[in-house]
Amino acid sequence: MTLMHILLATFAGGVLSVLLAATLALTWLPRFADRMVAFAVGVLLAFAFTGLLPEATHLGLEAEQVGQLVLVGIVVFFLLEKAALWRHDHAHGHAHAAPAPQVPMIVLGDGLHNFVDGVLIAAAFMVDVRLGWVTTLAVLAHELPQEIGDFMVLLAAGLSRGRALALNALSGAAMLLGGVLGYLALDGVQAAIPYVIVIAAASFIYIAIADLVPELHRRRRLADGVAQLALLLAGVAVVYWINRLLPHAH
Repeated sequence: MTLMHILLATFAGGVLSVLLAATLALTWLPRFADRMVAFAVGVLLAFAFTGLLPEATHLGLEAEQVGQLVLVGIVVFFLLEKAALWRHDHAHGHAHAAPAPQVPMIVLGDGLHNFVDGVLIAAAFMVDVRLGWVTTLAVLAHELPQEIGDFMVLLAAGLSRGRALALNALSGAAMLLGGVLGYLALDGVQAAIPYVIVIAAASFIYIAIADLVPELHRRRRLADGVAQLALLLAGVAVVYWINRLLPHAH
């Protein structure tokens, strides 16, 4: 019975949150996709610095370890993007379509984050069913703005609506995997959670700073800068408000 609760909760958190975000992001937001990249920057950075990294320290990592892992993660994602750029240019040279380099990284980072949330949901249900559903509600509230931000990044990268939805659903399904593995081998999986959280944070930081911010700087009019700053701060504010209203269960 506990496993059934975990499956239902991780499906809601990982798949239904994607569908709900898609309802918003793929209906009236695509016309603002280029401007909403600034909102995505705010969401990604706020989640990384005020959600994921503090969570890793709370789960036992020292601040120095967190810093080292973030540095390693950024270097790894730099190398991955170099490889993706090479593949991107090579594919264009042979008249084949290739995804923008930030696409696989946003899917990977979101997938890691969703996997961790699945393990946390499983742990909560194994303590108490009510705690499990409260934790699921908190995860849903945290996931929605992030998933909307991910959709904005994928749409701005040139992906079709259908492909953006499919990739986000794929990363969302990692929550189901985390829930099942958390139920089957909670102690072993939990030991890796702080490290996975930091790597996910590093991916969000790298994508925001290396890929999205340069896109914002292509628009140099004062009005564009003001609008971008407002949307960036709006993304930060949404994450801050949700963190205050529904902090992650530890």
